Amino acid sequence: MITSQFNGERLKLARRFNAMSLIDLAEKLSISKQMISKYEKNLSQPSGEVMLQLEAILGFPRRFYFEEDLNNVKVGNAYFRALAKTLKKDLEAQKLRLDFLSIIYRLIDEYIELPPKNFPTLDSDRMGIEEMAEVARNYWGLGEKPIKNMVELLEVNGIIVSTSRINVPEIDAYTQTRKINGSDVYFVVLGNDKGSRYRRQFDAAHELAHILIHEPYLDLSTLSKDEEREMENQANDFASAFLLPKEPFIRDVSMFPTNLEHYVFMKKKWHVSVGVMVRRAYNLNVITYNQYSYMQRQISKNGWRKREPLDDQSIPTSPILIKKSILTLLENNIFNGNSIQEELSNEFELTLGEGMIEALTGIEEGTLSKYKKPKSNVVLELKSRKNKRAE
Repeated sequence: MITSQFNGERLKLARRFNAMSLIDLAEKLSISKQMISKYEKNLSQPSGEVMLQLEAILGFPRRFYFEEDLNNVKVGNAYFRALAKTLKKDLEAQKLRLDFLSIIYRLIDEYIELPPKNFPTLDSDRMGIEEMAEVARNYWGLGEKPIKNMVELLEVNGIIVSTSRINVPEIDAYTQTRKINGSDVYFVVLGNDKGSRYRRQFDAAHELAHILIHEPYLDLSTLSKDEEREMENQANDFASAFLLPKEPFIRDVSMFPTNLEHYVFMKKKWHVSVGVMVRRAYNLNVITYNQYSYMQRQISKNGWRKREPLDDQSIPTSPILIKKSILTLLENNIFNGNSIQEELSNEFELTLGEGMIEALTGIEEGTLSKYKKPKSNVVLELKSRKNKRAE
């Protein structure tokens, strides 16, 4: 609901979405951080001039700051593949991007029949990683075949995938579950900045592991660092076993187990990085620890930590479910470029600019403008026909 009162919480949200501190925003506005704090606590209202600056700096339309707080839904923990040096403000910014994407999902879900959740049941207390990976592969009919497109596998089985521009080197990907309309909805956000199709394959499989074997609403603050690390190791091991099934991979790698060029050759078949395959070969006892250590040194010497052979010969697979859904709504005249923004604003208390919607959903820049319809201030209404004059 739009109000006449500036909502300071919305300013805080917009600032955090842009990963800015109070000091960052104060410097850009050339005012004190104390004044920004007053705005956010509704102790003072920004002037018209400051509002114009806020729109330009933070990217949110003016109406956004006069809406009520977002409708809350039950939110699970976010499993971040992040380094210890990742800044708290960067993590918060990513969570807010998912807040907005989940609202766009709710809009889409009202009009489009999205793929239902289709997951195998895995008992992590009784099953080992290898068995869970095998059960999952068999459930989805993968057998011993390589997986060419992990992103597509997630989407066709009811997982919402986004590559919303992370641009934070310390974050690879993350997963979160949200209770929406009484059902659990699983979101996976993949990093967009590495440019490697093969790394994206592993990232997607890693996030799938969190969804299948870890509790979505577990309070991570109750876990020790060792317990968190163990969960990440489980996800890594599951991803390796899922992408590289034990028996066929052993057959392939055993031909030349210590030859890195052979791993490059296998990369074309298995669609997985050399680094992951070398680690998998070691975990399966195909190579010894000394051989593994030597191969790791060779990988570093070759500069393959950042970019391996074949990485520049294919582009990362991209999610299409949300993008295709938005385009379907536009192409079938359910919405136009104006009304989709109005629907988000009027029904979901979320006013976003065109560019922000396009970035969150993956549609090309300028798409909403293309589907806009001109507005007119002239309104005509049909009136009832008058009774014919009696003869």
